[in-house]
Amino acid sequence: MNEHKVCDTDEVLNFDVIIIGAGMVGATLAAMLASGAQTKDLNIAIVDAADEPRTFSGEVFDARVVALSKQSENIFRELEIWQTITAERACPYYAMDVWDAEGTGNIQFHAEDIHADNLGHIIENSLVVRALQHKLQCFKSLDYFKHYRVKEYIAAPENTVIVERCEKSTDKNKAHSHSISLKGAILVAADGAHSKLRELAGLKTREWTYGHTAIVSTVKTQLPHRHSCWQRFTQRGPIAFLPLQQGAQKQSDDQHYCSLVWSAESSLAEELMALSDQDFCTKLAQQFEFRLGGVESCAKRHAIPLRQRHAVNYICEGMALVGDAAHTIHPLAGQGVNLGLYDVKVLAAEIARACERGVHLSDASLLRRYQRERKTHNLSAMITMEGFKRLFAADMPAIRWARNTGMSLINSQLYLKKHLAKVAAGQL
Repeated sequence: MNEHKVCDTDEVLNFDVIIIGAGMVGATLAAMLASGAQTKDLNIAIVDAADEPRTFSGEVFDARVVALSKQSENIFRELEIWQTITAERACPYYAMDVWDAEGTGNIQFHAEDIHADNLGHIIENSLVVRALQHKLQCFKSLDYFKHYRVKEYIAAPENTVIVERCEKSTDKNKAHSHSISLKGAILVAADGAHSKLRELAGLKTREWTYGHTAIVSTVKTQLPHRHSCWQRFTQRGPIAFLPLQQGAQKQSDDQHYCSLVWSAESSLAEELMALSDQDFCTKLAQQFEFRLGGVESCAKRHAIPLRQRHAVNYICEGMALVGDAAHTIHPLAGQGVNLGLYDVKVLAAEIARACERGVHLSDASLLRRYQRERKTHNLSAMITMEGFKRLFAADMPAIRWARNTGMSLINSQLYLKKHLAKVAAGQL
């Protein structure tokens, strides 16, 4: 990977694919294209404004974690970085325990039910991004515009982004801004939920607030998590404890650290954020029915307002949206990043297909096929998650009885439970 060096004159550079955003989704796409048999000779640019991801170790964890499905794991295996990730630390989970706070309904999923070695892994975001960025260093076909941001967009047929890098000058009151024009056959917006490129391209979204705020932290529990994911549904929002692992080996882990995602009504979230750490831990343990005993400590808490967002169109001429730039989803199932990784797998496959057949990357059919496949799947996932959220928020006695009865019924029906376990593990 060639890191772009600042020059004194403006430049116009041409590429086959320009990826805006080098987070997990954007970096994965870059690595897939640079390592693909049909796409390895493409000229690829990556533009990213973010700083280097932090390194966490021991009892200190990244507050942002992902629940990677088996499908996502396979993507990283194909990129030959899975061993790098797991050599540092990644916590496999073998079971999921989900229950309703307003009744007796519960479901337990186990990896052995679907003859799998695990249901997935809980991994810190920064760890995955570091592994991906290290992998990108191997590819000479990549140009990395580090600490650059999108300033302007010129639509097709120019299909150009003007990016700028702002650096502090010796005069603290002034900054030197260096702009570069990047022209590509395909522009990919992988720059997150508040995508600048999507905004400049005028691609509209349908969005609404959930009225919930996710409180995210790392907690230490009295009882071991036993490599299980735990989720309690309440009328005011779900509480999830996701297992964490301090080292690369399961044997080295004391199994008392979990990533917390408490998706609470925003009014409740404000009250919870105002509590002292000790009072918050006490409240959390009570609300979680002491399923993992008391909560002994919590790291810094982060409050993230939750909003559903879905692009009306994932594409326009010469441009595609991927990951959070195209869709954001309620975190109750932990599927957000997985959906983004599935996006780039399909987009990379379509680009490879065009290269193999000698079709120019500007051919509109390429991006249309990508949109057709991914939009249908993502909408289905979003509708399902919205249905779950509304179902467990309902307080009507008949609905409460139906959902508890339904959960218990599914838990007793092996075939249905296996099917849902495969969905949870990303095998379907």
